[in-house]
Amino acid sequence: MRRREITLGAIGAVCLGRAGRGEAAEPSDADAASGIRAALERGAIAAVGTLGRQDGFLGNPKVRIELPGSLKDAAKLLRLTGQQHRVDELVTAMNRAAEAAVPEAKAMLIAAVKSISVGDARRIVSGGDDSVTKFFAAKTRTPLGEKFLPIVKRETARVDLAARFNAVAGQAAGMGLIKGDDANIERYVTGKALDGLYVMIGEEERKIRRDPIGTGSALLARVFGR
Repeated sequence: MRRREITLGAIGAVCLGRAGRGEAAEPSDADAASGIRAALERGAIAAVGTLGRQDGFLGNPKVRIELPGSLKDAAKLLRLTGQQHRVDELVTAMNRAAEAAVPEAKAMLIAAVKSISVGDARRIVSGGDDSVTKFFAAKTRTPLGEKFLPIVKRETARVDLAARFNAVAGQAAGMGLIKGDDANIERYVTGKALDGLYVMIGEEERKIRRDPIGTGSALLARVFGR
Protein backbone atom coordinates (compact mmCIF):
# COMPACT_ATOMS: atom_id res chain seq x y z
CA MET A 1 0.00 0.00 0.00
CA ARG A 2 1.33 3.45 -0.91
CA ARG A 3 2.10 5.71 1.98
CA ARG A 4 -0.50 8.43 2.28
CA GLU A 5 0.84 11.90 1.55
CA ILE A 6 0.60 14.30 4.50
CA THR A 7 -0.26 17.79 3.29
CA LEU A 8 0.61 21.09 4.94
CA GLY A 9 -3.08 21.60 5.54
CA ALA A 10 -3.29 18.31 7.43
CA ILE A 11 -0.28 19.19 9.54
CA GLY A 12 -1.81 22.56 10.32
CA ALA A 13 -5.08 20.91 11.30
CA VAL A 14 -3.37 18.54 13.72
CA CYS A 15 -0.91 21.04 15.21
CA LEU A 16 -3.43 23.82 15.61
CA GLY A 17 -6.32 21.70 16.83
CA ARG A 18 -8.57 21.94 13.77
CA ALA A 19 -9.03 18.25 13.03
CA GLY A 20 -12.40 17.09 14.19
CA ARG A 21 -15.83 16.15 13.05
CA GLY A 22 -18.13 18.76 11.65
CA GLU A 23 -15.37 21.33 11.06
CA ALA A 24 -14.62 23.07 7.79
CA ALA A 25 -12.46 21.24 5.29
CA GLU A 26 -8.77 21.70 5.82
CA PRO A 27 -7.09 24.35 3.67
CA SER A 28 -4.99 23.40 0.68
CA ASP A 29 -1.20 23.60 0.84
CA ALA A 30 -1.36 26.86 -1.11
CA ASP A 31 -3.92 28.37 1.27
CA ALA A 32 -2.02 27.20 4.32
CA ALA A 33 1.24 28.65 3.01
CA SER A 34 -0.56 31.92 2.22
CA GLY A 35 -1.92 31.95 5.76
CA ILE A 36 1.56 31.48 7.20
CA ARG A 37 2.88 34.34 5.06
CA ALA A 38 0.03 36.60 6.13
CA ALA A 39 0.55 35.77 9.80
CA LEU A 40 4.31 36.33 9.68
CA GLU A 41 4.04 39.57 7.73
CA ARG A 42 1.45 40.88 10.16
CA GLY A 43 3.60 39.85 13.12
CA ALA A 44 6.78 41.35 11.66
CA ILE A 45 5.14 44.70 10.90
CA ALA A 46 3.57 44.83 14.37
CA ALA A 47 6.89 43.99 16.06
CA VAL A 48 8.77 46.68 14.14
CA GLY A 49 6.05 49.21 14.93
CA THR A 50 6.15 48.36 18.63
CA LEU A 51 9.94 48.50 19.00
CA GLY A 52 10.87 51.19 16.48
CA ARG A 53 9.54 54.12 18.50
CA GLN A 54 10.53 55.97 21.65
CA ASP A 55 10.55 53.62 24.63
CA GLY A 56 9.91 50.64 22.37
CA PHE A 57 12.91 48.95 24.01
CA LEU A 58 13.50 51.12 27.06
CA GLY A 59 9.91 50.86 28.29
CA ASN A 60 9.48 47.14 27.66
CA PRO A 61 11.05 44.89 30.33
CA LYS A 62 10.95 41.91 27.95
CA VAL A 63 13.42 43.51 25.55
CA ARG A 64 14.98 46.39 27.50
CA ILE A 65 18.75 46.40 26.96
CA GLU A 66 20.74 46.37 30.20
CA LEU A 67 24.46 46.58 30.81
CA PRO A 68 26.21 43.29 30.03
CA GLY A 69 28.00 40.92 32.33
CA SER A 70 30.11 42.28 35.14
CA LEU A 71 29.38 45.87 34.11
CA LYS A 72 26.13 45.48 36.02
CA ASP A 73 28.21 45.17 39.18
CA ALA A 74 30.24 48.22 38.18
CA ALA A 75 26.97 50.09 37.69
CA LYS A 76 25.96 49.24 41.24
CA LEU A 77 29.15 50.88 42.50
CA LEU A 78 28.44 54.00 40.44
CA ARG A 79 24.98 54.18 41.98
CA LEU A 80 26.46 53.94 45.47
CA THR A 81 28.79 56.85 44.69
CA GLY A 82 25.94 59.07 43.54
CA GLN A 83 26.48 58.55 39.81
CA GLN A 84 23.14 56.92 39.05
CA HIS A 85 22.54 59.44 36.27
CA ARG A 86 25.58 58.15 34.36
CA VAL A 87 24.27 54.60 34.41
CA ASP A 88 20.81 55.76 33.38
CA GLU A 89 22.24 57.82 30.51
CA LEU A 90 24.18 54.87 29.14
CA VAL A 91 21.26 52.45 29.40
CA THR A 92 18.95 54.99 27.78
CA ALA A 93 21.43 55.60 24.97
CA MET A 94 21.74 51.88 24.25
CA ASN A 95 17.99 51.45 24.03
CA ARG A 96 17.51 54.58 21.92
CA ALA A 97 20.07 53.23 19.46
CA ALA A 98 18.12 49.98 19.17
CA GLU A 99 14.87 51.89 18.69
CA ALA A 100 16.46 53.88 15.87
CA ALA A 101 17.77 50.77 14.11
CA VAL A 102 14.71 48.52 14.18
CA PRO A 103 12.59 50.35 11.54
CA GLU A 104 15.26 49.40 8.99
CA ALA A 105 14.23 45.76 9.44
CA LYS A 106 10.74 46.11 7.98
CA ALA A 107 11.56 45.73 4.28
CA MET A 108 13.94 42.81 4.85
CA LEU A 109 11.48 40.95 7.07
CA ILE A 110 8.69 41.34 4.54
CA ALA A 111 10.99 40.11 1.77
CA ALA A 112 11.81 37.05 3.88
CA VAL A 113 8.10 36.37 4.39
CA LYS A 114 7.34 36.60 0.68
CA SER A 115 10.07 34.07 -0.04
CA ILE A 116 8.49 31.40 2.19
CA SER A 117 8.05 28.10 0.38
CA VAL A 118 5.51 25.41 1.18
CA GLY A 119 8.34 23.52 2.88
CA ASP A 120 9.18 26.55 5.05
CA ALA A 121 5.51 26.91 5.95
CA ARG A 122 5.28 23.23 6.88
CA ARG A 123 8.24 23.57 9.25
CA ILE A 124 6.77 26.69 10.84
CA VAL A 125 3.35 25.12 11.39
CA SER A 126 4.70 21.84 12.75
CA GLY A 127 7.55 23.43 14.75
CA GLY A 128 7.52 24.58 18.34
CA ASP A 129 6.90 28.00 19.81
CA ASP A 130 10.24 29.23 18.51
CA SER A 131 9.72 28.09 14.90
CA VAL A 132 9.00 31.62 13.68
CA THR A 133 11.99 33.05 15.54
CA LYS A 134 14.24 30.39 14.02
CA PHE A 135 12.90 31.11 10.53
CA PHE A 136 13.48 34.87 10.74
CA ALA A 137 16.83 34.50 12.47
CA ALA A 138 18.08 32.11 9.80
CA LYS A 139 16.91 34.36 6.98
CA THR A 140 17.68 37.82 8.34
CA ARG A 141 19.94 37.93 11.39
CA THR A 142 23.25 38.35 9.56
CA PRO A 143 22.10 40.91 6.94
CA LEU A 144 20.06 42.82 9.52
CA GLY A 145 23.08 42.96 11.80
CA GLU A 146 25.05 44.58 8.98
CA LYS A 147 22.23 47.07 8.43
CA PHE A 148 21.74 47.85 12.13
CA LEU A 149 25.40 48.31 13.06
CA PRO A 150 26.04 51.67 11.28
CA ILE A 151 22.85 53.11 12.78
CA VAL A 152 23.79 51.94 16.26
CA LYS A 153 27.28 53.39 15.82
CA ARG A 154 25.82 56.74 14.77
CA GLU A 155 23.46 56.86 17.74
CA THR A 156 25.99 55.78 20.36
CA ALA A 157 28.61 58.20 18.99
CA ARG A 158 26.36 61.02 20.15
CA VAL A 159 26.86 59.95 23.76
CA ASP A 160 30.27 60.39 25.39
CA LEU A 161 29.57 57.43 27.63
CA ALA A 162 29.81 55.11 24.63
CA ALA A 163 33.59 55.54 24.52
CA ARG A 164 33.78 55.03 28.26
CA PHE A 165 31.74 51.85 27.94
CA ASN A 166 34.15 50.44 25.38
CA ALA A 167 37.14 51.36 27.53
CA VAL A 168 35.72 49.74 30.65
CA ALA A 169 34.37 46.76 28.74
CA GLY A 170 37.71 46.27 27.02
CA GLN A 171 39.47 46.03 30.38
CA ALA A 172 36.82 43.63 31.65
CA ALA A 173 37.21 41.49 28.53
CA GLY A 174 40.96 41.37 29.08
CA MET A 175 40.30 39.88 32.50
CA GLY A 176 37.85 37.36 31.08
CA LEU A 177 34.82 39.02 32.66
CA ILE A 178 33.12 39.83 29.36
CA LYS A 179 33.27 37.79 26.19
CA GLY A 180 32.85 38.45 22.49
CA ASP A 181 30.63 41.23 21.24
CA ASP A 182 29.65 42.28 24.77
CA ALA A 183 32.98 44.13 24.95
CA ASN A 184 31.89 46.53 22.19
CA ILE A 185 28.83 48.67 22.79
CA GLU A 186 27.84 48.90 19.12
CA ARG A 187 27.93 45.15 18.52
CA TYR A 188 26.36 44.43 21.90
CA VAL A 189 23.42 46.76 21.21
CA THR A 190 23.04 45.44 17.66
CA GLY A 191 22.81 41.87 18.95
CA LYS A 192 20.32 42.81 21.65
CA ALA A 193 18.22 44.80 19.17
CA LEU A 194 17.96 41.70 16.97
CA ASP A 195 17.14 39.50 19.96
CA GLY A 196 14.36 41.87 20.98
CA LEU A 197 12.97 42.02 17.46
CA TYR A 198 12.66 38.24 17.21
CA VAL A 199 11.12 38.04 20.69
CA MET A 200 8.38 40.47 19.70
CA ILE A 201 7.77 38.73 16.37
CA GLY A 202 7.29 35.49 18.30
CA GLU A 203 4.82 37.20 20.62
CA GLU A 204 2.81 38.51 17.69
CA GLU A 205 2.69 35.05 16.14
CA ARG A 206 1.42 33.53 19.39
CA LYS A 207 -1.34 36.15 19.51
CA ILE A 208 -2.48 35.14 16.05
CA ARG A 209 -2.41 31.45 16.94
CA ARG A 210 -4.45 32.06 20.10
CA ASP A 211 -7.10 34.20 18.40
CA PRO A 212 -6.96 33.97 14.60
CA ILE A 213 -10.57 35.09 14.23
CA GLY A 214 -9.75 38.25 16.13
CA THR A 215 -7.32 39.27 13.39
CA GLY A 216 -10.26 39.98 11.09
CA SER A 217 -8.63 37.94 8.32
CA ALA A 218 -10.76 35.14 6.86
CA LEU A 219 -7.63 33.38 5.59
CA LEU A 220 -5.89 33.45 8.96
CA ALA A 221 -9.05 32.28 10.65
CA ARG A 222 -9.32 29.39 8.18
CA VAL A 223 -5.68 28.29 8.53
CA PHE A 224 -5.14 28.89 12.24
CA GLY A 225 -8.69 28.72 13.62
CA ARG A 226 -10.21 25.81 15.45
